Amino acid sequence: MSLKTTNLSLAIPALPFDVQFLPPHTCLVGGVVRDAFLERKGSYLDLDFVIPENSIETAKRIARHYDGGFVILDQARQIARVVFPQATLDFALQEGDCLETDLKRRDFTINAIAYDVREQKIIDPLGGIQDLEQKIIRMICAENLQDDPLRLLRGYRQAAQLNFTIESETRKTIQSLASLLGKMAAERVQTELNYLLACSLGNTWLKSAWEDGLITLWFNHVDHNTIAELEAVEETGRLLTVNYPGFGDRCNQWLALAKLATLVASDISTAELELERLKYSRSHIRTVLGTIKSLNYLATLTDLMSLREQYFFFLEVKKIFPIIAVKAIAKGIDESIIIPLVKRYLNPNDPVAYPKPLVTGNDLIRELDLKPSPIIGTLLTEINVAHIEGKITNASEAIEFASKFY
Repeated sequence: MSLKTTNLSLAIPALPFDVQFLPPHTCLVGGVVRDAFLERKGSYLDLDFVIPENSIETAKRIARHYDGGFVILDQARQIARVVFPQATLDFALQEGDCLETDLKRRDFTINAIAYDVREQKIIDPLGGIQDLEQKIIRMICAENLQDDPLRLLRGYRQAAQLNFTIESETRKTIQSLASLLGKMAAERVQTELNYLLACSLGNTWLKSAWEDGLITLWFNHVDHNTIAELEAVEETGRLLTVNYPGFGDRCNQWLALAKLATLVASDISTAELELERLKYSRSHIRTVLGTIKSLNYLATLTDLMSLREQYFFFLEVKKIFPIIAVKAIAKGIDESIIIPLVKRYLNPNDPVAYPKPLVTGNDLIRELDLKPSPIIGTLLTEINVAHIEGKITNASEAIEFASKFY
């Protein structure tokens, strides 16, 4: 069936308020209309309305009547937001003297389709429906991309999310404007990049973004080897998930960070600067830098670590181990070194990855007549190591071991 004949009133999600609150000719625009045509649904609604008049007042009335959150996003442009538990609604005053003028200021034709909510009427002056049918991302005009250069990267992100292609003239224009992306707020760039890193088709479009000069603005050392390693990371994650049940449950949430650790420089200082420039959180930065540090260590090994070394390794990296495992195998580090660690990590009863103390610090203080001091921590660590090495097996032996150790 042609998309033009789609009954959009059936595909558009139910609104969390009565449409009578909206002035005549209020339209839904953007992603929700596009996704309705494509029958893409999410659990959380993100709705954008264009209103010919009184946009802030309309939003305020809806928020007050339905006890929703209300905030003015842009007083000058008359944009306000209403927040419900399962929906965020943005209300913007129509730009220009008519809806078509407003739509012509958007990024791509597939995002410039409007739906008159009260009249249940589709408005598509720029051929967005046809481009949806052909699975094409086409710019409305170069000036619109130039006005908001984040749209350059957003085109690749939407191509990845929708499994669309970017129309050739649009891609040429993006290439010519690529340097403008460097002027954008880093937080906004990071958001688009994160979408690409998390998307199953993201690697293809990360490669295209790199070829077209968008990635090197932020990671100037990326080359063909980097792009190939992104693919290796994806494939390694898939294989580990297939071959080791349970790994996927822990790997999927880390895969985007494994790819980010691939894009950054292998030098820790440079990588930290790159991540700080993109305004990543300290938690993300610690994770990526910890991954790089561990990979540098694993790359020096020629054989499996001793039990003692494994114990201290897991003590340091257990929270980010899935990233390290995927990256290590993708980089070609000997699997005979990595896979035993994977097996330990997946076994909650493994004494090396998840040691169960035989005694506590209070036990040592009481039994050995010790005073609280750093030696207690040292003794507990050595007891754990002796336990996993099979030198001791119970609390009594642990106390005796400690008495001889210190």
